[in-house]
Amino acid sequence: MMNVWLLPIEGHEQRYTDQWRQHLRMQIEHAAADRGVTTRVIEVDGDMPEQMPTEGAFLDFAGTNVFKSTQIARVAEHFQRKEVQPGDVFVFTDAWHPGVHQVRYMSALRKVPVRIVGLWHAGHYDPEDFLGRIPLKYAPWAEAMERALFAAYDVSAFATQAHIDMFREALKVSKDDMRVAKVGWPMEYLADELQPFLGVPKENIVLFPHRRAPEKQESMFKEVGREFPDWQFVVAQETKRSKADYHDLLARSRVVFSCSLQETLGIGCYEGVLAGAVPVVPQRLSYQEMYPKEFQYPSEWTMPDTYQQNKSALVAHLRKILARISEGGFDLEPCRRQLAPFFSGEALYDQILAEFSARSS
Repeated sequence: MMNVWLLPIEGHEQRYTDQWRQHLRMQIEHAAADRGVTTRVIEVDGDMPEQMPTEGAFLDFAGTNVFKSTQIARVAEHFQRKEVQPGDVFVFTDAWHPGVHQVRYMSALRKVPVRIVGLWHAGHYDPEDFLGRIPLKYAPWAEAMERALFAAYDVSAFATQAHIDMFREALKVSKDDMRVAKVGWPMEYLADELQPFLGVPKENIVLFPHRRAPEKQESMFKEVGREFPDWQFVVAQETKRSKADYHDLLARSRVVFSCSLQETLGIGCYEGVLAGAVPVVPQRLSYQEMYPKEFQYPSEWTMPDTYQQNKSALVAHLRKILARISEGGFDLEPCRRQLAPFFSGEALYDQILAEFSARSS
Protein backbone atom coordinates (compact mmCIF):
# COMPACT_ATOMS: atom_id res chain seq x y z
CA MET A 1 0.00 0.00 0.00
CA MET A 2 1.28 3.44 -0.98
CA ASN A 3 0.91 6.50 1.22
CA VAL A 4 -0.22 10.05 0.54
CA TRP A 5 1.40 12.32 3.13
CA LEU A 6 -0.83 15.39 3.46
CA LEU A 7 0.69 18.56 4.94
CA PRO A 8 -2.21 20.93 5.64
CA ILE A 9 -2.13 24.68 6.19
CA GLU A 10 -2.95 25.66 9.75
CA GLY A 11 -6.66 26.21 10.11
CA HIS A 12 -8.48 29.47 10.79
CA GLU A 13 -12.24 29.37 11.26
CA GLN A 14 -12.86 32.41 9.06
CA ARG A 15 -10.77 31.02 6.20
CA TYR A 16 -11.07 28.00 3.93
CA THR A 17 -7.98 26.50 5.56
CA ASP A 18 -10.10 25.27 8.46
CA GLN A 19 -12.55 23.65 6.04
CA TRP A 20 -9.66 21.93 4.23
CA ARG A 21 -8.60 20.40 7.53
CA GLN A 22 -12.11 19.01 7.92
CA HIS A 23 -12.59 17.75 4.38
CA LEU A 24 -9.43 17.34 2.29
CA ARG A 25 -8.10 14.07 3.68
CA MET A 26 -11.49 12.38 3.25
CA GLN A 27 -11.89 13.84 -0.25
CA ILE A 28 -8.56 12.33 -1.34
CA GLU A 29 -9.53 8.99 0.21
CA HIS A 30 -12.85 9.01 -1.63
CA ALA A 31 -11.11 9.97 -4.89
CA ALA A 32 -8.71 7.06 -4.47
CA ALA A 33 -11.60 4.65 -3.87
CA ASP A 34 -13.42 5.99 -6.96
CA ARG A 35 -10.29 5.33 -9.04
CA GLY A 36 -9.80 1.84 -7.64
CA VAL A 37 -6.58 2.88 -5.91
CA THR A 38 -5.53 1.37 -2.59
CA THR A 39 -3.75 4.06 -0.61
CA ARG A 40 -3.57 5.53 2.85
CA VAL A 41 -3.77 9.30 3.46
CA ILE A 42 -1.69 10.40 6.46
CA GLU A 43 -2.13 13.97 7.68
CA VAL A 44 1.01 15.50 9.20
CA ASP A 45 0.18 18.29 11.60
CA GLY A 46 2.34 20.95 13.20
CA ASP A 47 2.20 22.80 16.51
CA MET A 48 -0.31 25.62 16.40
CA PRO A 49 0.79 28.52 18.61
CA GLU A 50 -1.85 30.98 19.75
CA GLN A 51 -1.71 33.62 17.07
CA MET A 52 -3.28 36.73 15.63
CA PRO A 53 -3.09 37.00 11.83
CA THR A 54 -0.63 39.63 10.62
CA GLU A 55 -2.50 42.77 9.54
CA GLY A 56 -3.67 42.39 5.95
CA ALA A 57 -3.07 38.63 5.90
CA PHE A 58 -4.90 35.55 7.13
CA LEU A 59 -1.80 33.96 8.67
CA ASP A 60 0.42 34.95 11.55
CA PHE A 61 3.75 35.22 9.73
CA ALA A 62 5.72 34.03 12.76
CA GLY A 63 3.16 31.43 13.83
CA THR A 64 2.99 29.85 10.39
CA ASN A 65 6.72 29.19 10.50
CA VAL A 66 6.42 27.55 13.93
CA PHE A 67 3.68 25.38 12.45
CA LYS A 68 5.62 24.45 9.30
CA SER A 69 8.85 23.79 11.18
CA THR A 70 7.24 21.38 13.62
CA GLN A 71 5.28 19.83 10.77
CA ILE A 72 8.45 18.98 8.84
CA ALA A 73 10.13 17.72 12.02
CA ARG A 74 7.38 15.10 12.21
CA VAL A 75 7.90 14.20 8.57
CA ALA A 76 11.57 13.61 9.41
CA GLU A 77 10.54 11.25 12.19
CA HIS A 78 8.45 9.26 9.71
CA PHE A 79 11.50 8.99 7.44
CA GLN A 80 13.64 7.99 10.41
CA ARG A 81 11.20 5.21 11.35
CA LYS A 82 11.23 4.02 7.71
CA GLU A 83 7.49 4.64 7.38
CA VAL A 84 7.93 6.61 4.14
CA GLN A 85 7.93 4.13 1.27
CA PRO A 86 9.35 4.42 -2.27
CA GLY A 87 6.65 5.85 -4.52
CA ASP A 88 4.78 7.70 -1.75
CA VAL A 89 3.34 11.12 -2.54
CA PHE A 90 3.71 14.26 -0.43
CA VAL A 91 1.06 16.97 -0.84
CA PHE A 92 2.01 20.43 0.45
CA THR A 93 -1.24 22.37 0.58
CA ASP A 94 0.83 25.56 0.73
CA ALA A 95 3.64 25.39 -1.83
CA TRP A 96 5.46 28.24 -0.06
CA HIS A 97 6.83 25.70 2.43
CA PRO A 98 10.60 25.43 2.97
CA GLY A 99 10.10 21.89 4.23
CA VAL A 100 9.82 20.63 0.65
CA HIS A 101 13.60 20.88 0.37
CA GLN A 102 14.04 18.80 3.51
CA VAL A 103 11.77 16.12 2.05
CA ARG A 104 13.90 16.11 -1.12
CA TYR A 105 17.05 15.91 1.03
CA MET A 106 15.79 12.96 3.07
CA SER A 107 14.38 11.23 0.00
CA ALA A 108 17.72 11.45 -1.85
CA LEU A 109 20.03 10.52 1.03
CA ARG A 110 17.88 7.64 2.25
CA LYS A 111 17.27 6.44 -1.33
CA VAL A 112 13.49 6.56 -0.91
CA PRO A 113 12.12 8.18 -4.08
CA VAL A 114 8.91 10.15 -3.53
CA ARG A 115 6.67 12.38 -5.59
CA ILE A 116 5.79 15.89 -4.34
CA VAL A 117 2.79 18.06 -5.24
CA GLY A 118 2.54 21.69 -4.09
CA LEU A 119 -0.49 24.01 -4.19
CA TRP A 120 0.43 27.61 -5.00
CA HIS A 121 -1.89 30.22 -3.49
CA ALA A 122 0.21 33.33 -4.14
CA GLY A 123 3.75 34.57 -3.70
CA HIS A 124 6.33 37.07 -4.85
CA TYR A 125 5.43 36.27 -8.46
CA ASP A 126 2.14 38.13 -7.87
CA PRO A 127 2.88 41.88 -7.60
CA GLU A 128 -0.22 42.50 -5.46
CA ASP A 129 0.46 39.71 -2.98
CA PHE A 130 1.93 40.51 0.45
CA LEU A 131 5.33 39.24 -0.71
CA GLY A 132 4.97 40.74 -4.17
CA ARG A 133 4.60 44.23 -2.76
CA ILE A 134 8.17 44.06 -1.46
CA PRO A 135 10.31 45.47 -4.29
CA LEU A 136 12.66 42.89 -5.77
CA LYS A 137 15.73 44.96 -4.87
CA TYR A 138 14.80 44.56 -1.19
CA ALA A 139 13.88 40.89 -1.46
CA PRO A 140 16.00 39.23 -4.17
CA TRP A 141 15.84 36.07 -2.08
CA ALA A 142 12.06 35.78 -2.69
CA GLU A 143 12.36 35.16 -6.43
CA ALA A 144 15.26 32.77 -5.83
CA MET A 145 13.20 30.96 -3.20
CA GLU A 146 10.29 30.50 -5.59
CA ARG A 147 12.63 29.11 -8.24
CA ALA A 148 14.03 26.66 -5.69
CA LEU A 149 10.55 25.65 -4.55
CA PHE A 150 9.43 25.11 -8.14
CA ALA A 151 12.49 22.95 -8.77
CA ALA A 152 11.65 20.79 -5.76
CA TYR A 153 8.06 19.98 -6.79
CA ASP A 154 7.11 17.32 -9.30
CA VAL A 155 3.81 19.15 -9.76
CA SER A 156 3.15 22.83 -9.08
CA ALA A 157 -0.63 23.07 -8.87
CA PHE A 158 -2.58 26.29 -9.50
CA ALA A 159 -6.27 27.05 -9.21
CA THR A 160 -6.60 29.04 -12.46
CA GLN A 161 -4.87 29.81 -15.73
CA ALA A 162 -4.44 33.44 -14.67
CA HIS A 163 -2.10 32.40 -11.87
CA ILE A 164 -0.25 29.97 -14.10
CA ASP A 165 0.39 32.72 -16.63
CA MET A 166 1.56 35.10 -13.90
CA PHE A 167 3.88 32.45 -12.44
CA ARG A 168 5.33 31.42 -15.80
CA GLU A 169 6.05 35.02 -16.76
CA ALA A 170 7.66 35.97 -13.44
CA LEU A 171 9.84 32.86 -13.18
CA LYS A 172 10.43 32.44 -16.92
CA VAL A 173 8.89 28.96 -16.92
CA SER A 174 8.33 27.66 -20.45
CA LYS A 175 4.82 26.87 -21.63
CA ASP A 176 5.72 23.27 -22.35
CA ASP A 177 7.00 22.60 -18.80
CA MET A 178 4.65 19.83 -17.67
CA ARG A 179 5.39 20.38 -13.98
CA VAL A 180 2.75 23.15 -13.97
CA ALA A 181 -0.87 22.03 -13.67
CA LYS A 182 -4.22 23.84 -13.54
CA VAL A 183 -6.30 21.90 -11.02
CA GLY A 184 -8.99 24.12 -9.51
CA TRP A 185 -9.22 24.01 -5.72
CA PRO A 186 -10.58 21.06 -3.67
CA MET A 187 -13.67 22.81 -2.33
CA GLU A 188 -16.54 20.66 -3.59
CA TYR A 189 -17.93 20.65 -0.04
CA LEU A 190 -19.03 24.30 -0.40
CA ALA A 191 -22.17 23.56 -2.40
CA ASP A 192 -23.46 21.22 0.32
CA GLU A 193 -22.47 23.61 3.11
CA LEU A 194 -24.36 26.53 1.58
CA GLN A 195 -27.42 24.67 0.29
CA PRO A 196 -29.35 25.17 3.56
CA PHE A 197 -28.87 28.95 3.32
CA LEU A 198 -30.64 29.34 -0.03
CA GLY A 199 -34.04 29.79 1.64
CA VAL A 200 -32.99 32.69 3.87
CA PRO A 201 -34.98 35.88 3.06
CA LYS A 202 -32.92 38.45 1.18
CA GLU A 203 -32.15 41.97 2.41
CA ASN A 204 -30.80 45.00 0.56
CA ILE A 205 -27.19 44.14 1.38
CA VAL A 206 -24.17 44.51 -0.90
CA LEU A 207 -21.45 42.44 0.73
CA PHE A 208 -17.67 42.83 0.62
CA PRO A 209 -16.68 39.21 1.41
CA HIS A 210 -12.89 39.61 1.48
CA ARG A 211 -10.35 39.87 4.26
CA ARG A 212 -9.34 43.41 5.17
CA ALA A 213 -6.14 43.91 3.21
CA PRO A 214 -4.81 46.74 0.98
CA GLU A 215 -5.12 44.72 -2.23
CA LYS A 216 -8.86 44.20 -1.61
CA GLN A 217 -9.53 47.98 -1.73
CA GLU A 218 -12.10 48.16 1.04
CA SER A 219 -12.12 51.98 1.07
CA MET A 220 -13.17 52.02 -2.59
CA PHE A 221 -16.11 49.73 -1.79
CA LYS A 222 -17.21 52.01 1.05
CA GLU A 223 -16.94 55.12 -1.11
CA VAL A 224 -19.15 53.58 -3.79
CA GLY A 225 -21.59 52.48 -1.10
CA ARG A 226 -22.22 56.07 -0.05
CA GLU A 227 -23.96 56.57 -3.41
CA PHE A 228 -26.68 54.08 -2.39
CA PRO A 229 -28.37 55.25 0.84
CA ASP A 230 -31.17 52.67 0.50
CA TRP A 231 -28.72 49.76 0.53
CA GLN A 232 -26.39 48.44 3.22
CA PHE A 233 -22.79 48.11 2.02
CA VAL A 234 -21.30 45.65 4.53
CA VAL A 235 -17.67 44.61 5.02
CA ALA A 236 -17.97 41.01 6.25
CA GLN A 237 -14.85 41.02 8.40
CA GLU A 238 -15.48 44.39 10.00
CA THR A 239 -17.36 42.38 12.63
CA LYS A 240 -15.95 39.16 14.06
CA ARG A 241 -18.24 36.34 12.93
CA SER A 242 -18.28 32.58 13.17
CA LYS A 243 -18.36 30.69 9.86
CA ALA A 244 -22.09 30.00 10.37
CA ASP A 245 -22.76 33.71 11.01
CA TYR A 246 -20.79 34.60 7.89
CA HIS A 247 -22.79 32.13 5.80
CA ASP A 248 -26.02 33.61 7.18
CA LEU A 249 -24.84 37.08 6.16
CA LEU A 250 -24.01 35.79 2.68
CA ALA A 251 -27.46 34.27 2.41
CA ARG A 252 -29.16 37.55 3.37
CA SER A 253 -27.09 39.54 0.86
CA ARG A 254 -28.37 40.31 -2.61
CA VAL A 255 -24.94 41.16 -4.06
CA VAL A 256 -21.32 40.18 -3.45
CA PHE A 257 -18.92 42.82 -4.74
CA SER A 258 -15.22 42.66 -5.50
CA CYS A 259 -12.70 45.28 -6.56
CA SER A 260 -9.69 43.16 -5.61
CA LEU A 261 -6.24 43.63 -7.08
CA GLN A 262 -5.18 40.15 -5.95
CA GLU A 263 -7.13 36.91 -5.75
CA THR A 264 -6.43 33.22 -5.98
CA LEU A 265 -10.07 32.37 -6.65
CA GLY A 266 -12.23 34.91 -4.86
CA ILE A 267 -13.86 32.23 -2.73
CA GLY A 268 -16.21 34.66 -0.98
CA CYS A 269 -17.83 35.64 -4.27
CA TYR A 270 -18.42 31.98 -5.17
CA GLU A 271 -19.90 31.33 -1.73
CA GLY A 272 -22.18 34.28 -2.37
CA VAL A 273 -23.37 32.82 -5.68
CA LEU A 274 -24.07 29.49 -3.98
CA ALA A 275 -26.14 31.36 -1.40
CA GLY A 276 -28.10 33.24 -4.06
CA ALA A 277 -26.19 36.55 -4.22
CA VAL A 278 -25.38 38.23 -7.53
CA PRO A 279 -21.61 38.58 -8.11
CA VAL A 280 -20.15 41.89 -9.34
CA VAL A 281 -16.47 41.36 -10.18
CA PRO A 282 -13.74 43.14 -12.18
CA GLN A 283 -12.64 41.88 -15.57
CA ARG A 284 -9.15 40.90 -14.36
CA LEU A 285 -7.28 38.24 -12.41
CA SER A 286 -8.94 34.82 -12.24
CA TYR A 287 -12.38 36.44 -12.47
CA GLN A 288 -11.96 36.80 -16.24
CA GLU A 289 -11.95 33.05 -16.87
CA MET A 290 -14.35 32.13 -14.07
CA TYR A 291 -17.42 34.33 -14.39
CA PRO A 292 -19.93 34.90 -17.21
CA LYS A 293 -19.40 38.28 -18.83
CA GLU A 294 -22.69 39.71 -17.51
CA PHE A 295 -21.22 39.70 -13.99
CA GLN A 296 -17.94 41.41 -14.92
CA TYR A 297 -17.26 45.13 -15.18
CA PRO A 298 -14.27 46.78 -16.95
CA SER A 299 -11.08 46.41 -14.94
CA GLU A 300 -10.06 50.07 -15.18
CA TRP A 301 -13.15 51.11 -13.21
CA THR A 302 -11.51 49.95 -9.97
CA MET A 303 -7.80 50.26 -10.69
CA PRO A 304 -6.21 52.75 -8.26
CA ASP A 305 -4.94 55.10 -10.96
CA THR A 306 -8.15 55.15 -13.04
CA TYR A 307 -10.88 54.69 -10.42
CA GLN A 308 -11.75 58.36 -9.91
CA GLN A 309 -12.29 59.07 -13.60
CA ASN A 310 -14.48 55.95 -13.89
CA LYS A 311 -16.35 56.15 -10.60
CA SER A 312 -19.53 57.49 -12.19
CA ALA A 313 -19.56 54.62 -14.71
CA LEU A 314 -19.12 52.08 -11.89
CA VAL A 315 -21.93 53.64 -9.86
CA ALA A 316 -24.25 53.70 -12.90
CA HIS A 317 -23.44 50.05 -13.65
CA LEU A 318 -24.12 49.00 -10.07
CA ARG A 319 -27.35 51.01 -10.03
CA LYS A 320 -28.60 49.04 -13.06
CA ILE A 321 -27.72 45.75 -11.38
CA LEU A 322 -29.50 46.66 -8.16
CA ALA A 323 -32.56 47.81 -10.13
CA ARG A 324 -32.64 44.53 -12.05
CA ILE A 325 -32.39 42.57 -8.79
CA SER A 326 -35.33 44.53 -7.39
CA GLU A 327 -37.36 43.85 -10.55
CA GLY A 328 -36.80 40.11 -10.68
CA GLY A 329 -33.11 39.43 -10.61
CA PHE A 330 -30.69 37.12 -12.38
CA ASP A 331 -30.68 33.43 -13.14
CA LEU A 332 -27.59 32.33 -11.22
CA GLU A 333 -27.70 28.65 -12.14
CA PRO A 334 -25.55 29.01 -15.32
CA CYS A 335 -23.04 30.99 -13.26
CA ARG A 336 -22.92 28.23 -10.63
CA ARG A 337 -22.32 25.60 -13.32
CA GLN A 338 -19.51 27.65 -14.87
CA LEU A 339 -17.84 28.19 -11.51
CA ALA A 340 -18.16 24.63 -10.19
CA PRO A 341 -15.06 23.15 -11.95
CA PHE A 342 -12.86 25.80 -10.32
CA PHE A 343 -14.01 24.58 -6.90
CA SER A 344 -13.59 20.88 -7.54
CA GLY A 345 -10.52 18.84 -6.59
CA GLU A 346 -10.93 16.18 -9.29
CA ALA A 347 -8.01 17.41 -11.42
CA LEU A 348 -5.86 17.70 -8.28
CA TYR A 349 -6.72 14.15 -7.22
CA ASP A 350 -5.72 12.97 -10.69
CA GLN A 351 -2.29 14.57 -10.16
CA ILE A 352 -1.88 13.13 -6.67
CA LEU A 353 -2.99 9.64 -7.58
CA ALA A 354 -1.63 9.44 -11.13
CA GLU A 355 1.17 6.95 -10.51
CA PHE A 356 -0.89 4.91 -8.05
CA SER A 357 -3.61 4.61 -10.70
CA ALA A 358 -1.08 3.54 -13.31
CA ARG A 359 0.21 0.77 -11.03
CA SER A 360 -3.30 -0.39 -10.17
CA SER A 361 -4.18 -0.75 -13.85
